[in-house]
Amino acid sequence: MDKIYSLLGLCQKAGKVVSGEVGCELAIKNKTAKLLLLAEDASANTKKKFQNSAAYYHIPIFVLGSKERIGTALGKDSRAILAITEEGFAKSILQKIAQ
Repeated sequence: MDKIYSLLGLCQKAGKVVSGEVGCELAIKNKTAKLLLLAEDASANTKKKFQNSAAYYHIPIFVLGSKERIGTALGKDSRAILAITEEGFAKSILQKIAQ
């Protein structure tokens, strides 16, 4: 699990992460989101909204850790949702999740 959070930090440094509801909605609609990561403790409304969007736009979505832990990995405040916008990073994270 720690490797995933390390990858999130690298994604952030590379500028390949969009976090927060508004930014993620734009990334989904602009078709730049390659992977969505949702916090376990996100609100029911947030979970439903992004799970529906992910299904509609055929974007993989995974529940990963707490808002606080995700935010810390990005060097920011707590985050409920984030989108990875680069295919290589998305594939690396998916591989780590599969392990």
